[in-house]
Amino acid sequence: MKLLVIGGGGREHAIIRKLRESPKADEIYCAPGNGGISKDAVCVDIPVTDIDDIVAFSKEKQIDLVFVAPDDPLAAGMVDALEAAGIAAFGPRANAAVIESSKVFSKDLMKQYHIPTAGYAVFDDSHNALEYVKANNQYPIVIKADGLALGKGVIIAADFAEAQDAVRTIMEDKIFGASGNQIVVEEFITGPEVSVLAFTDGKCVKPMVSSKDHKRALDHDKGPNTGGMGTISPNPYYTDDIAEICMNTIFLPTIHAMNQEGRVFKGCLYFGLMLTKDGPKVIEYNSRFGDPETQVVLPRLKTDLIDILLAVVEERLKEQPIEWSSEACACVVMASGGYPGKYEKGIEITGLKEDGQVGGATVYHAGTTCKQNRYYTNGGRVLGVTALGETLEEALGKAYAAVEQIHFHGAHYRCDIGKIN
Repeated sequence: MKLLVIGGGGREHAIIRKLRESPKADEIYCAPGNGGISKDAVCVDIPVTDIDDIVAFSKEKQIDLVFVAPDDPLAAGMVDALEAAGIAAFGPRANAAVIESSKVFSKDLMKQYHIPTAGYAVFDDSHNALEYVKANNQYPIVIKADGLALGKGVIIAADFAEAQDAVRTIMEDKIFGASGNQIVVEEFITGPEVSVLAFTDGKCVKPMVSSKDHKRALDHDKGPNTGGMGTISPNPYYTDDIAEICMNTIFLPTIHAMNQEGRVFKGCLYFGLMLTKDGPKVIEYNSRFGDPETQVVLPRLKTDLIDILLAVVEERLKEQPIEWSSEACACVVMASGGYPGKYEKGIEITGLKEDGQVGGATVYHAGTTCKQNRYYTNGGRVLGVTALGETLEEALGKAYAAVEQIHFHGAHYRCDIGKIN
């Protein structure tokens, strides 16, 4: 098969390295890819949102399957366009991807179909939103931009002054553009967080192994929110009993709700969960593989990924067995100095082999370029250094040992990935 993966981050590198394990993968292309991906696939210089060029390229190369990984092209209808051109694609159509691209839609869906989530209110006027916050007088409180915001559209306000600042920067200053035309003001709930990705063909749901993401930039969960500074799998809080509750109260009801709304979801549906004292609740949905959760989930997959993707596309997931390794997996993200704020690009990375790897671990490239077999930084999150182990401690030990071999000026990473508070 000829395969095309859309995207250029660590998630896409993890997907491509798993696809390469399949005997069915003859040629793998990636648009646009990155320095590390260029060692595992043919990189094509097409932006992820250029639907017309992706369709044209897929036709020209006679691509058998396109894996649309990021949120933006899914929301914009890339899968719809590929299917209309007769090209098989993994990922939801635009009318189903709205479960991520509109937080207002997803919250209203959960309310209508009694799927457990935090209490909320929706506003399209900043004055009304602040009057509600003031009258509610419960802090902390969560302010969310409605649309896609690179994973940064959620602000937790500790008091009214912070809530006021959050509402105004999102709705009036438009720091997230049109994504802030509406906001969700949400009750602050607490408990361990769990990420569960699930394959679904719109009829059957097959959850993947659980994971835990570390969002804050600094050790001890300090500093600003990021796209994710590291992950572990499995999540120690996610027991078999909790998994069964989630299947019956969240996973299956969500697929049913989307079907009832005429928005059949086919692809990977990501459930961001919080295990509260009142049971599991949904914090957010994503309409695709998470980043960096993918980097610890896919290494544990034993079944041929292409077989699963085709079963989803052809709506026969129920008949497709999926097997997982009992090993643990850990990923430590090495980021540019200053991330998630301003940072420099183009800094040389040393310690990587010619193929962009190190011994004892797998290095998923997120923000790199490669010139004459030298690697340079090209993003906020640069590398996801990942390892498997019989235990979580073993996996973490291998990952951190590999991190110590890699250097670039200003590099920073958390030293407490996998520590459970």
